Amino acid sequence: MNQHEDKKVTKILDEAIENSTALKRVSQEQLQCEFDYIQAEKLLRKMLEKGLITEVEFNKIDALNRQTSPPFLAEIMP
Repeated sequence: MNQHEDKKVTKILDEAIENSTALKRVSQEQLQCEFDYIQAEKLLRKMLEKGLITEVEFNKIDALNRQTSPPFLAEIMP
């Protein structure tokens, strides 16, 4: 850093830390949905690799799986 640059110090309050971690808590149901989705996706991918389903079928089934067992990060998944 250049010695003439301004340095900014931010005080982190315990309250701010508690609020930010509270938002990141995941329920048991969300974890179960995540696990179910991941297992189903692995199985689907194996079926696709073995030629048992087409890419179109894979995408349709995956979309249905996201509705019934939505993964926690579904909003950012393709």
